Amino acid sequence: MSGTSDTPAPGQPAGRRRVPLHTQIFYGMLAGSALGILANWLWGGRPALLGFINNVSVPIGQIFLRLIFMVVIPLILSALVLGVAELGDVRRLGRVGLKTLAFTLILSSVSVLIGVTLANIIRPGEGLSPESRAALMDVMQKSDAKVEPPRVRAGLQVLLDLIPQNPVEAMVNAFRGDMIAVMVFALVFGVALTLVERRAVEPLLAWLQAVYEVVMKVIGIAMRLAPVGVAALLFTLTARSGLDVLGKLALYVATVILGLAIHQFVTYSVLLRFAAGVSPWVFFKRLREVIITAFTTSSSNATLPVTLRVATEELGIPRSIGGFVLTLGSTLNQNGTALYEGITVLFLAQFYGVSLTLGAQITVVLLSILSGVGTAGVPGGSLPLVTALLVTIGVPAEGIGIIFGVDRILDMCRTVLNVTGDVTAAACVARSEGHILKP
Repeated sequence: MSGTSDTPAPGQPAGRRRVPLHTQIFYGMLAGSALGILANWLWGGRPALLGFINNVSVPIGQIFLRLIFMVVIPLILSALVLGVAELGDVRRLGRVGLKTLAFTLILSSVSVLIGVTLANIIRPGEGLSPESRAALMDVMQKSDAKVEPPRVRAGLQVLLDLIPQNPVEAMVNAFRGDMIAVMVFALVFGVALTLVERRAVEPLLAWLQAVYEVVMKVIGIAMRLAPVGVAALLFTLTARSGLDVLGKLALYVATVILGLAIHQFVTYSVLLRFAAGVSPWVFFKRLREVIITAFTTSSSNATLPVTLRVATEELGIPRSIGGFVLTLGSTLNQNGTALYEGITVLFLAQFYGVSLTLGAQITVVLLSILSGVGTAGVPGGSLPLVTALLVTIGVPAEGIGIIFGVDRILDMCRTVLNVTGDVTAAACVARSEGHILKP
C-alpha cells in the first residue's frame, strides 16, 4: 500500500522520510484514546463534552466509516464473481486445481473454527458495564432501520431465504439484513459466468476487474483519512466509557493473535509433517524472508514475488505448481483473514450484547469462510467484508470503528498466516503429485 512507502512526498525534503500510514494510524489511536480518557476524567457526563462528541468527533468518525461502507456492495460483487471465475479456471486445469481448492477450504474451515471456539471460550467482548454499553449504543449511531439477529427457520425455508427474488432490492437492503442474499447472487452469477464461453464474457470480466480496482482505490483513499478517523472514533469511545473499552480491545487483540499462532504452528505443522513430508522447523526457517515481507507489507499480493522465488529455490516446490497454487492462493486462500473475521464478529456481538444462537454462529462460520475467499490481498482489504458479516447477525455496522485502531497490527499478523498457508498448500499439492521437496 502506498502509505507504507518510504519515498519522500513531492515538495518534502529528501532527507526526511514520510511517516508510514500504519504508524500514523497508531499515533491516531494513541492520541484519540489518551485525549478521550482525559476528557472522561475531567468532564465526564458534562453537556459540553457530550456536545463536542455528538457534533465533532462522531461526525468525523462517521465520514471515515461511510467512505468504507459505500463500496461494500461493489466490492462483494466484483470480488466474489471474479473469485468464482478463477475457480472455473481451476476446475478446467484438473486435479491440481481441485486439490488446491480442497486445501483452501480445509484450511479456511479449520481456521474459522479455531477463531470461533476461542471467541466463545475467552469471550473478549463481555463484561462491559451497562452504563458504558448504553452510552456506546447511543454514540455509535445505529442505522434508523434496526437489524435483528437471524430468525430461527426450519426446513427448506433456510434455503429459500438465501435466494434473492430481486437482487437489486437485496443490495438496497443489504445493511438491513439482506447481505447473505447479495453474496449468494454473486456466487450464482459467477458460476453461470464460468459456464459461458470465455470469449463471450471477457468484456464483463474486464469490467468487473475495473470495478474491483476502482473500489480498492476508494478504500485506499479512505485509509488515508484513517489516522484522523481512528482518533475521532477512539476519542468518542473512551470519552464516553473511559478505560472500560480499552481493556476489551486488549483482550480482543490477544485472542486474535492466539488463534493465529495456533493455526500457524499447530495446524500447518501437522499438514507439513504428514501431507507434505517436510519438517515444520525447517519449513518455517526457510520461509523467514517471506514471513518478514508479509508482516511488513500486510499484503499477500505484494509478497507474491518473494513467495514464488522462495518456494522454488528454498523449498523445492516445482515452478509450475508453485506459480499456479501461490498465485491463486494470494487471493483465495485467506484463512488467516477468515479466522480474524470470525473472532471479530463474535467479539463485536458480545461487545454490543447481541446474543447469537448456534444457528447464527454457524452462519458466521460459513460466511467467514466465504469472505476469506473474496477478500483482497491488500492492507485493510478485509474490513468491508467484516462490515457485511456484522449486519448479517444484527450488530451495528458502525461497530467496525471500534477495532480500526488495532487493525493494522492484526492485519500484519494475519497476512503472515495467509501467505504461510499458501506455501503450505503448495507444498502439500506438490507432494501429492509425486514431487519430493528439499529435506
